[in-house]
Amino acid sequence: MRFVIVGSGRVGLRTARILQEEGHEVTLVENDADKADRARDEEFMVVEGDGASEEILEQTDLGTADAIGGLTGDLNVNFAACMIGKHYGCRTVLRIDEDYREDIYHKFADDVDEVVYPERLGAAGAKTALLGGNFNVIADLTAELQLTTVVVPEDSPVVGQQVSAVEVPEDARIYAHGHGHERMTIPLPNATIEGGDRLAVIADRTAVSAVREQLQGDAAETAD
Repeated sequence: MRFVIVGSGRVGLRTARILQEEGHEVTLVENDADKADRARDEEFMVVEGDGASEEILEQTDLGTADAIGGLTGDLNVNFAACMIGKHYGCRTVLRIDEDYREDIYHKFADDVDEVVYPERLGAAGAKTALLGGNFNVIADLTAELQLTTVVVPEDSPVVGQQVSAVEVPEDARIYAHGHGHERMTIPLPNATIEGGDRLAVIADRTAVSAVREQLQGDAAETAD
């Protein structure tokens, strides 16, 4: 697959490395000359210029890209890049920064395919969204961490709780939530868990079983 990533900073470059390691073609768009040179040193194809400019993005051959990720630290640049990419038929992934607020999420979520919050998801989460937003996988994030999806049964002890109020082990975190077959997103402050919901969890390998048992109750024991 072919991807365009706007921004070769910490998040953008890490995401590009993961995609490239998996055999995908990546083009980076970067406005900062030093960052652009660093990406070229890693043998990435780089278009230097403003990622919010259609003229610059056209130089990436955007029409042949499967997806575009606006992964800079500037929300306005990210959104503009996604809107241009959408015009060219690309899947669009928008990064929001650490000042995440519910109103910002709602403002942009309906216009792009995925909103990612790298301070929670990290580059691997952004990569997963670019590949199609399918969180129903187990993927290695580091040698010790796993990314997994848990389906909450109707009789789970967490049904009725707000996602933010669910206490999981210290070495685990719930980072995405979806009702039924709806797309999973960053949990909003008042998101409440219902039977059949899916929860995407990042956890230390040794904590995965405990997290499943906590979220699924007796169903987890049956599955084991």
